[in-house]
Amino acid sequence: MLSRPPAPSGSPPSPVPQVVLAVVCGGYALGAAFGWGSTEVALFMGDFGLSFAALVAAFSCGLYARRHRSRFRPAWMLFAVSSGMAGIGNGVWGWYEVVLGRTVPSPSPADFCFLLFAPPAIVGLLVLAKRPVSRAGWVCLGLDSWLIAGSLLTLSWSLALAHTAHFQGRSVAQSALSLAYPLLDIVLVSMVLVLHFRRSSVHRSAVNTAIAALALTVLCDALFSSPLLREHYRSGQILDAGWFAGSMLLAYAPWAARRAGEEEPDESAEPAAVRVPHGSRPLAGSLAALTPYLAAAVCTLGILTNVLDGRRIDRVVLFTGCTVVLALVVRQGIMLLDNITLTHELAQKENHFRSLVQGSSDVIMIAAPSGVLRYVSPAAAGVYGRDAEELIGSELAALIHPEDLGRVVHEVRRFLAADPEDEPTTRIECRFRAGAQRSGGDGWLNVESTVNRHHGGLIFNSRDVTERVRLQAQLQHNASHDALTDLPNRALFTERVTQAVTGRRASDHDTAVLYIDLDGFKQVNDTIGHQAGDELLIQAARRLADSVRSGDIAARLGGDEFAALITGDGTRDRAAREFRIHEIADRLRIKLSEPYRIDGRDVRVAASIGVAFAEPGVTPAGLLRNADLAMYRAKQAGKGRVELYAPQMQDEVAHRAELASKLRSALNEGEFALLHQPVVDLATGRVTALAAHARWRSAEGILFTPAEFLRVGDRGRYTDDGDRAAELDRWQLEEAVRQAAARHRAGHQVPVAVRLSARRLLDRSLSPKGVESVLARHGLPARELVLELSESDARVPLDDLERRLVALRRLGVRIALDGFGSGYAAITALRRLPVDVLRLDRGLVDGVVESSRLHKITAGLLRIAGDLGMQTVADGVDLPEQVLALRSMGCTHGMGLAFSGPLDEPRLRRAVTRTGYPVPDLTGQGRAVVLSGSGVPALRGGLAGTEAAVHPPLRSNSETSVPPT
Repeated sequence: MLSRPPAPSGSPPSPVPQVVLAVVCGGYALGAAFGWGSTEVALFMGDFGLSFAALVAAFSCGLYARRHRSRFRPAWMLFAVSSGMAGIGNGVWGWYEVVLGRTVPSPSPADFCFLLFAPPAIVGLLVLAKRPVSRAGWVCLGLDSWLIAGSLLTLSWSLALAHTAHFQGRSVAQSALSLAYPLLDIVLVSMVLVLHFRRSSVHRSAVNTAIAALALTVLCDALFSSPLLREHYRSGQILDAGWFAGSMLLAYAPWAARRAGEEEPDESAEPAAVRVPHGSRPLAGSLAALTPYLAAAVCTLGILTNVLDGRRIDRVVLFTGCTVVLALVVRQGIMLLDNITLTHELAQKENHFRSLVQGSSDVIMIAAPSGVLRYVSPAAAGVYGRDAEELIGSELAALIHPEDLGRVVHEVRRFLAADPEDEPTTRIECRFRAGAQRSGGDGWLNVESTVNRHHGGLIFNSRDVTERVRLQAQLQHNASHDALTDLPNRALFTERVTQAVTGRRASDHDTAVLYIDLDGFKQVNDTIGHQAGDELLIQAARRLADSVRSGDIAARLGGDEFAALITGDGTRDRAAREFRIHEIADRLRIKLSEPYRIDGRDVRVAASIGVAFAEPGVTPAGLLRNADLAMYRAKQAGKGRVELYAPQMQDEVAHRAELASKLRSALNEGEFALLHQPVVDLATGRVTALAAHARWRSAEGILFTPAEFLRVGDRGRYTDDGDRAAELDRWQLEEAVRQAAARHRAGHQVPVAVRLSARRLLDRSLSPKGVESVLARHGLPARELVLELSESDARVPLDDLERRLVALRRLGVRIALDGFGSGYAAITALRRLPVDVLRLDRGLVDGVVESSRLHKITAGLLRIAGDLGMQTVADGVDLPEQVLALRSMGCTHGMGLAFSGPLDEPRLRRAVTRTGYPVPDLTGQGRAVVLSGSGVPALRGGLAGTEAAVHPPLRSNSETSVPPT
């Protein structure tokens, strides 16, 4: 039962062990009081009963010391030895009285064991005592013990021991034994008293129980030493109940702390702090400090009593009293020196902390529970701009900003109500009134304070964080605003759109987002520089911010893209809301399209605006996407206009995304094929060149032109699809060169023409070194490659294009200008670019027979090309009449259905090996006639040969479906 584990935390320990202990001790006392019923039983219980109780105490203390390793383990081992000696002594005493049936001799082995009971117990009490931290403490502990022992010895000697010291016919051993018992008891009592006031703060229950057990044992020893009781003492009497209870208490003592749930002490040191009930420590400290003086007073009173009674003072009493007084003087001197040292150290620490407080850059303030400032450190002059003396005595609430006061009071009340151990400090940030020295007048500083408790009040350790707060505000502003225009950026604009769509005004479906793009802004950067472009953006942002209403928000999303959030007014009429928003958007468009004055010149750009409404169910991201699609539609429709979002715009985007995905899959899985259309000499019908055309083989096995899906990539807005189109062009060039090289090795030396856009020709992959690498890799001479410039893009720098084409011509690659006659920029390209071949646009060829005007225009262009020494190729020659008309004008080559459509490789090999395609002539069945209204000869009949055809169906060269190979 003694080794039973402690009760679970949170529940009180079981009282069963204490009840059992009380029952056992009470039963023994009751038996002793009534003589145990017989003399034999009384002798047995008085001797062997006490021996059994002492041995139980020895076993219990030894078992605890064996199981639990702590600083107090030696003390319990010593108590086990002490109890063992008592048990052996009582056993020997019982052997004489019960077994042998004779009187115990004096002295006897039992006396030897009883004498050995006190020394281990005394040393064990020293182990239990709180260890002094210095040598002076150890000396004071010894002096305190002697002061108590000396006072008790003085009283005992005066009352009884002086008579015992006289031999009166007894032997020296008997007299020494008579003195040893009370002297050891006096020492033991002294240690008990000293330990009571100097006991360790841990295992308090165990220490108190051990003290009580030893005190009860010493008390019984003192009563036994009295001559009056000793003469009438018999084993089994009531005095034995005290010894029995002392042994049982000592057996229970080591387990008392575990049953009380006290913390196990550390092996090397005591815990730094143990919770003690309020008021117990001051009382214990006072009694401990007064104990030596009380002992000396008792000794002095004993001596004075003998003097006043006229009795002679015994020399032992006089000597003991003098030593007690001397010990008290020495102790007082040690304590005085110790106090002087402590006072000096305290003064040093106080000066140290005063220097820290006064020299600290933080302001330290102590506020009373009423909120009045009791102390303010001198740092207040530098931090707050106010003298410390000025702040002392003022109300803390009067110095805090009214908007922050409620929050500060709430936090302080919460902090004071919290457990100090769980929350020793808290942090408060508020605005504090500054003096004239800091702000030039009354102003506010942002102050951060660490708050601690102080005798019911508070200690504030405060520092100025105004610059940090300003920096945080600036960083937050920079994170949510555009650095160039200071308008809200995309992140903040998206947040405001989310609030508008999901907030309390989400039911206002006439809330709209305007997506704005400046048309022609890139030309501004390219012509007058990026600095002028930045100035234009700043002015445009200022116009946009000034034009929106106060409740709306304008933002810059990036580049030359802006946006505006127009909040609704609750209009339910769809036509009315569209008219209102369209009017606002058009006003913004006009404002943004006005000339910008930059570096002394007027710069003009237009604004394309897309509008999307916050329809029911639309998400913030969906609303921004819809506005972006509407703006893109405005740019497609001619720029400088306003477009409202319509659901079909999303369908078009999905369609373009599907085509782009198919293009990506086709490139990865090799679904593209390369067809070639022969370029024929209009005079002889001989194939002089091949035009490469990429085709996409669908899942049904039909070859389609890439016109549809390339339209997605060539917009220039969807960069991923543009990259796919560039990848397709690189594949087309690589494949065309590879097949041409294979035909060249087979003996068919026919040049191949690859059509590329002007923008693609400026790619890094089509640099002269890149083209030369492709030609060298496949072994094709450079003269066998013709690069056709398919279109002229105003965004492409003509100077860069000219340098690129000149470098390509140096390699031997020939350059062709495709689609000549279809755009106003063609003449500029013809004038500046190095061109070898001129391809007439099919728009000229289609009407060259019927229209005399087109006939004259075409003839003029061909005459210019001839004068410049260029080879001419007519595209879309589908009719024999067109062959005759073009040949009569001086066109040398042509391609179209009049000869052949795009061919796969096997058919192409047969076409290049034949002698030539039949061409119409002006004699025989194919003689020409002149159509009405023109001087152009027309063919009557058909082409010579079996492949001649009159008026074949008009179909596009580039969109002819060819069965797969």
